[in-house]
Amino acid sequence: MPAFETQLLDRKEIAEGTMAFHFARPAGFEFAAGQSVNVGLVDPPETDAKGNRRAFSIASAPHENELVIATRMRDTAFKRVLKTMPLGARVQLRGPAGKFTLDPDAPAPAVFLAGGIGITPFVSMLRHAAQAKLARRLHLVYSNRRPEDAAFLAELAGLQDRNPNHRFTGTMTEMEKSAHPWQGERGFVDRAMLERALGDLAAPTWYMAGPPAMVQTMLAILAEAGVAKERVRTDEFFGY
Repeated sequence: MPAFETQLLDRKEIAEGTMAFHFARPAGFEFAAGQSVNVGLVDPPETDAKGNRRAFSIASAPHENELVIATRMRDTAFKRVLKTMPLGARVQLRGPAGKFTLDPDAPAPAVFLAGGIGITPFVSMLRHAAQAKLARRLHLVYSNRRPEDAAFLAELAGLQDRNPNHRFTGTMTEMEKSAHPWQGERGFVDRAMLERALGDLAAPTWYMAGPPAMVQTMLAILAEAGVAKERVRTDEFFGY
């Protein structure tokens, strides 16, 4: 896997407890939307048993000049260092990696099912689809507890205005704990919600990314609805 060195350019809180980290894109780093990158800290002030490297899906699109990752900010040594390291600090990259990518020419529409920070590969795919004016029909179903927790929410809903082939369905599972208004779906994604949004569940190709429990639940729903296994692709996100 190719290795690169780059610098931290910026970091931003993009939802409660979630931050995006912007890195300079090294010369020669080419990737497909949906792929991941392995980020290594250089001489960190603290470490733990899991070491100084972690893999992240790339949230930025292939046409953009920066490499962006986004992550929930758990209290681990790696993320404490990432959150406090000075801008300009060096990091090591390995990648890209992964086959969780979109075929732009496939005839079937694609449905993206995302839970929480599992949204990151789809941000890259949908930004790329809008910029490249892909003809393939895409529908994002994005589940979060509250709007406050939903990274990239406004951008993803707004992409419908830039890409006529993109549709967005958002749902919140704990709106009783939110101070924000919400006009979309409420509750966990289930078969009825998917059929309201999509109609025939057997027709699309399915991509899903999120916590393992969410992915397993969605796999069971799709199997019950008669979706063939070969039409489903998954990318599970484990907390660290």
